[in-house]
Amino acid sequence: MSTTRRVYKVKKTKKKRRKRLWLLLVPLLVLGLGATTYAATIYLKAQDVFKNSYDPVEASAKRSETVDPLKDNFSILFIGIDDSDKRDYKGHSRSDALILATFNKDQKSIKLLSIPRDSYVYVPAKGVTTKINAAHAAGGPKATMDTVEELLDIPVDYYVRMNFNAFIDVVDSLNGIKVDVPYEINELDSHDKKNGIHLEKGLQTVDGEEALAFARTRKKDSDIQRGERQQEVLKAIVAKATSAGSITKYTDVMEAVGDNMTTNLQFSQIKGFIKYVTTDKGLNLETIKLEGQDSYINGTYYYQLNDTSVANAKQILRSHLNLGPKEGNQTEAVQSQIKE
Repeated sequence: MSTTRRVYKVKKTKKKRRKRLWLLLVPLLVLGLGATTYAATIYLKAQDVFKNSYDPVEASAKRSETVDPLKDNFSILFIGIDDSDKRDYKGHSRSDALILATFNKDQKSIKLLSIPRDSYVYVPAKGVTTKINAAHAAGGPKATMDTVEELLDIPVDYYVRMNFNAFIDVVDSLNGIKVDVPYEINELDSHDKKNGIHLEKGLQTVDGEEALAFARTRKKDSDIQRGERQQEVLKAIVAKATSAGSITKYTDVMEAVGDNMTTNLQFSQIKGFIKYVTTDKGLNLETIKLEGQDSYINGTYYYQLNDTSVANAKQILRSHLNLGPKEGNQTEAVQSQIKE
């Protein structure tokens, strides 16, 4: 961790230091809990991390009963927040990345849906249709969860919100991850320095700053490709974290995120994730894509989601949560949306 970030953490209160990032942290921690004799130390560290990061919200109105991750299918919204130095760490930023994950206990599977940050959707907290990333600025995690529920007609049970500093430190704690860079990238670094990161095209190992630039850039493509890169980074982190050489790094990873995360998950509920990573068949992780097109409304850029694509995503996720289908049979169209 850099000297600058250490000094910052000393100066701020504990609550203010718990800023936000996008990352599927929970499966990563549980992979550590279930995969190594190092589990006792990791268990205690994870327990401390989640205790200090716990920040509850009102339960989903789409649930008639409380969800138990030990027994039920459930969903988690991962919220990435850009609280860089330039933005003064105020914690009221718009979300920079949203990934919805649904978990099915019988299939031992996870489905991931990246939601483009400029998606033109109805935001209940504002009472208007606007960019989905405005929901967090309007009302934090709960407003964002309500917006996703409005869009997809499924309950959003939990959230994990983290900032970019933690993301950088997680990747660095793992000594980098391997990604396939689709084209030459010149991007801002975490301090908003122009062209602070340069990556050549091709398969390579990247550090935390480089991984962040890879996940965020969209200069030569769109929010769809950006979401796909974020999913690629997630899979690369999970792959690296589960390798034998990374076992001793789990405590470093948790140190990196301990002051940079909030969630409404209690540690006792985290145990429900172990079943997803201890199956003999391995973790079944699939991704879903939301199609759409660029749009300008009153001179402002939005990503206009395709109605059929949204309907298909709803059917996939509702089925995965065993909620039952909505009106209409779109099986063939639904299956075509799932990308391995």
